[in-house]
Amino acid sequence: MVVGLGYVGLPLAASLAAAGVDVIGVETNAETRRTLAQGRAPFYEPGLTELLCALPPGRFTVAATLPERAPHAAVICVGTPMSAATGQPALEQLEAAADAVAAAMSDDTLVVVRSTVPVGTCRETVLPRLRNRVAEPLLAFCPERLIQGRALAELGTLPQIVGALDTRSQERARALHARITPAHVPVSSLEAAEMIKLICNAHTDVMYGFGNEVTMMAACFGLDADELIAGANLGYPRPDLARPGYVGGSCLTKDPYLLTHGTRARGYRAPMVAAARHVNESVPAFAVEHFTRAYRAGTTRPLSEAKVLVCGVAYKGRPETDDVRGAASAQVAKALDGVVATLAAHDFLVPPHRVKELGCEPMALEEGLRGADGLLLLNDHPGYAEITAEHLRSRMRPPRVVFDMWGLLEPALAGHGDITYLRLGRV
Repeated sequence: MVVGLGYVGLPLAASLAAAGVDVIGVETNAETRRTLAQGRAPFYEPGLTELLCALPPGRFTVAATLPERAPHAAVICVGTPMSAATGQPALEQLEAAADAVAAAMSDDTLVVVRSTVPVGTCRETVLPRLRNRVAEPLLAFCPERLIQGRALAELGTLPQIVGALDTRSQERARALHARITPAHVPVSSLEAAEMIKLICNAHTDVMYGFGNEVTMMAACFGLDADELIAGANLGYPRPDLARPGYVGGSCLTKDPYLLTHGTRARGYRAPMVAAARHVNESVPAFAVEHFTRAYRAGTTRPLSEAKVLVCGVAYKGRPETDDVRGAASAQVAKALDGVVATLAAHDFLVPPHRVKELGCEPMALEEGLRGADGLLLLNDHPGYAEITAEHLRSRMRPPRVVFDMWGLLEPALAGHGDITYLRLGRV
């Protein structure tokens, strides 16, 4: 049984079912259940809809609540966001899932937590709920470390971290995941596994944070951060500096906070992790500041009369996704709301209703470019590489300011006098 059929739970459930395991997926969202009943995945993940359609009848079923019969194993894959109101981890979904699993489990039910949690959550929050029903529950923490866009492939290739309450839980969790991946990394405790997941993403955030801080320091001197980083890396036998770019997605924008939440409770503030997150969160505001400055330098027309097109609403373009959680587009839209006359947006995968929810007017690419004064390209989806200088020249109106978060259009747009081209790293 897999509880929660989102970006984490559904690929796992489908992969287990494809490996011959009878799987019940428990999902409270009625729209998600309806979409799955139609044979479609409710979000974009290459190969997922095809995998679901290829499953034998009855191998994978979806329900709104847990079945009465105790499952052999229950994998919890529900959301654990940070609360915008309190700045604290919001574990209500996890607590509700643990309560529901506890009510349905038997002495032999293995409970696996796959949701990302602060260190100590499995032992302090989940375990007591299970012990209300079973004296010696089987409990493991087996984090997902997948990248959206390659989730199905990575489920079968990435080493699976397995931390458990005891030896029996460890072996049962290893055997379950062996159905889909041969590589396992057993660790000494639930807490060790919880922290491994968090430090993986915090490390990525810190690396990218330094690249982004190089960008902001280089801007003080009028230097090109990409040139600096490429020059520093070339032939130098030390760890490479990361290129600048927005760090988004639900994991990289959340997990550093989950990590520092736990360390603060034990007297350590983790300043490096916190600083990197602060730098990375400032990138959209940095982009808007330089975009608006270039606009005002290029025309006497007030920004309040401008049409601006945001391209790349999803948090990343490669591998492509329709996920807008932690996307730069949300912060850019908030910064420009009420500042420009028309704030349009385009994405190759994000549906129009989700674009509207972010505060932008959804438009086709051609419609969005027509009559636009500015373009903010926020992800590196390969579809945008087709944009050329002539393309913009014939559709946009001066000053034609382009801010390119990833430098995707630099070969096509840099050096054209009638297009003001900026990219993160050289502003």
